[in-house]
Amino acid sequence: MINNGGELAALVTAFCWVATSMSFEAAGKRIGSLTVNFIRLIMAFTMMGLYLFIRSGSPLPLDAAGRVWLFMGLSGLIGFALGDLFLFQAFVLVGARISMLVYASVPIITGLAGFFFLHEKLGLKDITGMVLTVTGIAVVVLDRNKGKGPKNSHFLKGVFFAALGAAGQAGGLILSKFGMAGYNNPFGSNMIRIMAGIAGFAVIISVMRRWPIVRGAFRDGRGMLFTASGAFFGPFVGVSFALIAITLTSAGVASTIMAITPVLIIIPAVLIYKEKVNFIEIAGAVLAVTGVALLFL
Repeated sequence: MINNGGELAALVTAFCWVATSMSFEAAGKRIGSLTVNFIRLIMAFTMMGLYLFIRSGSPLPLDAAGRVWLFMGLSGLIGFALGDLFLFQAFVLVGARISMLVYASVPIITGLAGFFFLHEKLGLKDITGMVLTVTGIAVVVLDRNKGKGPKNSHFLKGVFFAALGAAGQAGGLILSKFGMAGYNNPFGSNMIRIMAGIAGFAVIISVMRRWPIVRGAFRDGRGMLFTASGAFFGPFVGVSFALIAITLTSAGVASTIMAITPVLIIIPAVLIYKEKVNFIEIAGAVLAVTGVALLFL
């Protein structure tokens, strides 16, 4: 058994995504998804700044070189702002089932990008594990969202937006790996990413003239509580572990393990919300977990 630090960090990230997705779902129903996306980054910026100040005496990664700021900034804009914006718009146009099915291609896109741009090589075991995991995820997503078809006729546009969301996520990971080369501070790197995401969403909110809605959201105490929980497990802890993962293992393998959130979320769905799980969901979950296990071998 080899050192699996990167794979373990990716698995921690996947569990963080479970907590953050449930928190943001509850928050989004109260204050809207665009507002949640912006405020979560403001909260994460505060959390990360406090952590960095305690750790190094400065709330900002002032020791990072210019290239780190450039690539991590681009990663934040593409991953946090544009990627999420397109994905949420896809939800509106074609619904969660088709959007998340397209989004399940993130590990494939990331693996191919890692091969061409980072010269990362994947063995037969890695490729088999990735295929099994992505197939299992697709089975679970299709079954858990059956009957929730497209919400209107803009099908191709919605699929295209979902693909852009997947490309944004994959591109953000690849740019992060470029940016972190030679800079062994994933939390400082994440801070740069968060700052870029805040700037990107600020522009989007200004163009859409949503600032009154954003200000009004702060009056919703429960909405802020759910958003704070999502910010902690998402852009603060989750993304930091994601950056650790892509540093210690290939981007494709890390992305595949992080993508099993739709499978892991079945557990709280059953225990907390008393949802019933059928054979197809169990089969998909087993397939995905088998694929992840292969990536650890």
